[in-house]
Amino acid sequence: MMRDRVRAVLADVAAGRRTVEDALSQLDAAPVDDLSFAQIDHHRALRQGYPEVVFGEGKSVEQALQICARLAEHGDGFLVTRAEAAMRLALRGAHPEAEDDDVARTVLLRRAGAAAPAESGALVVTAGTGDLPVAQECIVTLRAFGHAARRVADVGVAGIHRVLAQQDVLRAARVVVVVAGMDGALPSVVGGMVRVPVIAVPTSVGYGASFHGLSALLTMLNSCAAGVVVCNIDNGFGAAVAAARILELGA
Repeated sequence: MMRDRVRAVLADVAAGRRTVEDALSQLDAAPVDDLSFAQIDHHRALRQGYPEVVFGEGKSVEQALQICARLAEHGDGFLVTRAEAAMRLALRGAHPEAEDDDVARTVLLRRAGAAAPAESGALVVTAGTGDLPVAQECIVTLRAFGHAARRVADVGVAGIHRVLAQQDVLRAARVVVVVAGMDGALPSVVGGMVRVPVIAVPTSVGYGASFHGLSALLTMLNSCAAGVVVCNIDNGFGAAVAAARILELGA
């Protein structure tokens, strides 16, 4: 259960609007749900602020359906990442209100009564159009965590004037996620232009010598721009979680 829902239940008890027994019935869910093939962590949201996210890759469609059904029963919705088309189709059938993003390969079910994502200063920048799937995974994850992110696409260093033209947008951000493959140089450029944290995400986009994103990863790790931190290859989800925590600390 999300922390704000627990806080509301406890406030109702304190104010006499809810009995202790009624509150217990809302809070007595087991912390772990054993499905034999998965141990669902229902207290993740209480500890960390966000429910457990389902990594779709490697799971069968039936496994994803069972996990998401249990998560949905607890009222916090769910987010599935790396979900192939058949899995997304099945999840939409079981949860018609869920949002399917075929670029990000995600399925998002918002919790009932959740507020619309708020503009909080998150900016996601891509070096090329080929980096959009990873960037979109980042954007959807931020949205699931309550943050609306702005996107600037295809401003890589092959045409440096493109990112230089976005200086005002970059400087208005509170955290910038830069997604790049090939030579992975864009985060260093952005890191030299802004005073906020820059989260670099290497992608596996590129020809053979890019080694499926390894060359971009090493470039980013060796960035001479201060304040650039690096996520794993193609890990738009991890970048979004880091960005959300930065934004919430600032708030």
